[in-house]
Amino acid sequence: MTARAERGTGWWVVEVPEIEGLLTQAKSLSQVPAMVKDAAALITGEPEESFDVEVVPVIAEDIREHLLAARKLFEEAARAQHSAAEESRLAARELAASGLTVRDVGAVLGVSHQRAHQLVS
Repeated sequence: MTARAERGTGWWVVEVPEIEGLLTQAKSLSQVPAMVKDAAALITGEPEESFDVEVVPVIAEDIREHLLAARKLFEEAARAQHSAAEESRLAARELAASGLTVRDVGAVLGVSHQRAHQLVS
């Protein structure tokens, strides 16, 4: 079930559209699943363990745009880091194949000889 949490004055006000009348509150987002499960169990008579809760914070549009931009940049950075690591491995292997010692490979790449050994292997 989806728990829509909107920040109020000192509390998160939580609504669950799938269960009519389920409205609760929590001090922090980490408390929302437990509060929702407790309320859902009271309303439906089902055990708390039978509910899976997805917490969806309701965030202002301008802040949401920043969050989306940040996520996109983090994803791009992860892809770039992966590509950089692959290029470092290729460079290390080619340097070693050209006759450089592992210590020299490390010096050329600006990494420790231990890291150079990992890249060459």
